[in-house]
Amino acid sequence: MSTPTDLRTRKRLATRQSISDAATLLFFERGFDQVTVDQIAAAADVGRMTVFNHFPRKEDMFFDREEEGRELLRQTLLQHEAGVAPVETLRRLAHRLAVRSPYLSFTAKGRAYMEAIAGSEALKARARAIGDELAQAVATAMCESVGRPADDADARLAAALLLATWRVAFNQAHQAFRQHGDAGQAKAEFLALIEQGTRGLQAAMAGTPYV
Repeated sequence: MSTPTDLRTRKRLATRQSISDAATLLFFERGFDQVTVDQIAAAADVGRMTVFNHFPRKEDMFFDREEEGRELLRQTLLQHEAGVAPVETLRRLAHRLAVRSPYLSFTAKGRAYMEAIAGSEALKARARAIGDELAQAVATAMCESVGRPADDADARLAAALLLATWRVAFNQAHQAFRQHGDAGQAKAEFLALIEQGTRGLQAAMAGTPYV
């Protein structure tokens, strides 16, 4: 039997998902900048304040999996296999994600997602901020995984270079998918750039515990 707390949690998560689904549909139909919070609230059949209780900013409804992705990176680093360095751990994660993951969705919906970002200055600004937040989270997790101080400059450099590699690989793969529509080839191009960037990162961070 579920406890009242479990029931409240499920209801809260269901409401959050309903708002996110309604927002996503409106964003793709009308464009992010043309959709208001009131319209999202009406589509999700909730009040305006309920929307803000779950998503402080409209951009958060678009990037609704950002926190989940950040936690995936963090947990992957903290629970890494013994003897496997952080950079190699994340290289292996990229390969696992390429097999099957919503983060690497080379589909018509994924293409619409990328086009929505490209068409909105607000979304581009939020994407840049998320990149900075991810880099900080990865740097912190890297330090923790090897027992170095949280302000270790090597970790911050490694995280910045690694996130730059992933960003370029992700964007280039989506650009390739727009051109030829082959999801398998797009994933192959993503992984090829991950491998190339990882080799450069390993060379740059030689002599540190991160490689």
